[in-house]
Amino acid sequence: MTETNDRFKKAPRRAKAPVKRVALSAEARQAYEDLVRTRDERDRTYGQHLPTDNKGK
Repeated sequence: MTETNDRFKKAPRRAKAPVKRVALSAEARQAYEDLVRTRDERDRTYGQHLPTDNKGK
């Protein structure tokens, strides 16, 4: 039975990777928001016309 204690040990925690942050200008941020908004609207309108069993997200 002592072998099972060696086999099922808790894994050590992973070190978190550093996060990359990007500073955008106000115009670039607005352009990105518009892009995301139009893409979301396009996906929603496309998903409305699909049968319920084939809807993606």
